[in-house]
Amino acid sequence: MDTLINKVVSFKDLGLIDYQEAWDFQEKVFAETLAIKTQNRALSDDEKVLTPNFLFFCQHPHVYTLGKSGKPEHLLLPEESLIEKQAKYYRINRGGDITYHGPGQLVGYPILDLDNFFTDIHLYMRTLEEAIILTLADYGLAASRIKGLTGVWLDFEEQTNPRKICALGVKASRWVTMHGFALNVNTDLSYFGNIVPCGIEDKAVTSMAQELGRELDLNEVSEKLKNHLAALFQMELQEAL
Repeated sequence: MDTLINKVVSFKDLGLIDYQEAWDFQEKVFAETLAIKTQNRALSDDEKVLTPNFLFFCQHPHVYTLGKSGKPEHLLLPEESLIEKQAKYYRINRGGDITYHGPGQLVGYPILDLDNFFTDIHLYMRTLEEAIILTLADYGLAASRIKGLTGVWLDFEEQTNPRKICALGVKASRWVTMHGFALNVNTDLSYFGNIVPCGIEDKAVTSMAQELGRELDLNEVSEKLKNHLAALFQMELQEAL
């Protein structure tokens, strides 16, 4: 019997949700998916069950997160000052350095079993970036990658003033992913002034609103991005209950 493949992805917009609450929720879904994969190993082909896939969108209240390869000194203010900024700070288990999440930023958490798609983490990261690039193109913004740097950038060719508009950081175990991307839509960019974003000292951070000179409809951006992800991964998206 061929390996079971499941292209169905349950989508849910979690709205504005506390970072820790979203992290705990991700960890629960991630662990449940891994448990199914482990259980399948002990079953005959006829007994094996499909592993599920999920895509969660959300926004977070002000928060700084430091990846496992990050440097604590890239948070440029003492932790006690976070209270004044109404911001929280977490050390977390994704790759990458420090970043900021906040209202007006579209955060995506795909929890996918890549055995259902393709088992290549590099390609996975590049495909997430491509969905962001295509979404930005829908708004007339030319964005792409800068060699050696993760994420999506404006002024990526001449690099006279390269600006990061989307950060990525993922974790994967047995080809199951968690964490994801953060696209600056209507983000308050002043909060990036308190960190060395993603550990990169010589490049700026921007947002769609900053570049276009107007606030955007976050739901509209979300819908466009969701459709690009579905097309690139050949997902069959279903609204989660």
